[in-house]
Formats: sequence, structure tokens, C-alpha cells
Amino acid sequence: MNKKARILVFTGNGKGKTTAALGLVLRAIGHQMPTFVIQFIKTGGATGELAALQQLPFVRIEQMGLGFVPPQEHPAFKRHKKAAQTALQKAKTVVNSRRYKVVVLDEVCNALDKKLISQNAVLSLIKNAPHSKIIVLTGRQAPHALIALADTATEMTCLKHGFESGRPAEKGVEF
Repeated sequence: MNKKARILVFTGNGKGKTTAALGLVLRAIGHQMPTFVIQFIKTGGATGELAALQQLPFVRIEQMGLGFVPPQEHPAFKRHKKAAQTALQKAKTVVNSRRYKVVVLDEVCNALDKKLISQNAVLSLIKNAPHSKIIVLTGRQAPHALIALADTATEMTCLKHGFESGRPAEKGVEF
């Protein structure tokens, strides 16, 4: 029997990282496994996944980000960094809670890439997670150290995207 948490990473520049994680959430709640989703970047509450998950049993979702992250030299960057660090503290509490079996850290890799949170803090969270947990991490630019810790890592590759032909983001598809 494994003595570490089950770790899955969904990364890459293609579409589908959050969608894959939410598919796993649906599977877990179908088995009545308590699940918590923390969104590190998303905000505003206008996403279909937020509306849907709030209606389902066995799952809780919190948007803790402030939206698109500005460059580090922008005055608003500090607020984004504080929000991501608060989300990471929430993640530690949830991962160490006996209440939740599955924890999704949505866009945590983006938060790492944008230097909102430290890689060491995320790696420590995962390494010290109770072995009974399933932790899913999503976002572009997953660091090699995170992929090395994962049991399963999937890279989404964009072959073609509607944005390229002028299609705007569409309700039910992009949000």
C-alpha cells in the first residue's frame, strides 16, 4: 500500500485542464467522496463550473483569486500575491482536514509560474499530505519538480483553438 497521497497534475498550453479535474470531481462525488476545489486565479463567480458544483452534494468550491495576474511591477500584483498565499493556506487546511478525500488546486501551477506562491511551499504541502488524500493540481507551466512527485501527469496540447479563428469565449465552453 502506498504511504503517500495520490497526486495528479493536468498541465500544458491546451484547453481542458480544469475540465479534466472537474471530470475527476464528478467521478469522486458519484462515489460520495467529499471534495474541495480551490481556484487560485479565477474570480467573479460567473463560471458554469462554479454554478454547477454549488448545486451538487459532497463538493465545495471556492474562487480565491483576483482574475488575470498583472506583471510583478504592477501595483495590483501584491494583492494577487496575497490572495494566492491565502488560497495556499486554505489548501493546507483542507488537505490536512479529515473532512475531504479529494482536493483540487485549480490553476495552482499558474500561481507558481507567476511567482504568487513558492514552489517549495506547494511541494511541502504535497509531500506532507495524508496518504488517504487525492490531490489534483492544474495549470500551465507545471514545474518539473511537481511533475516528478505526481503519480499521473497529463499535458494538454492545443492543436487548434477557436480563438485563432476569431471565436470569442463562449458560455458553457470557456466559462
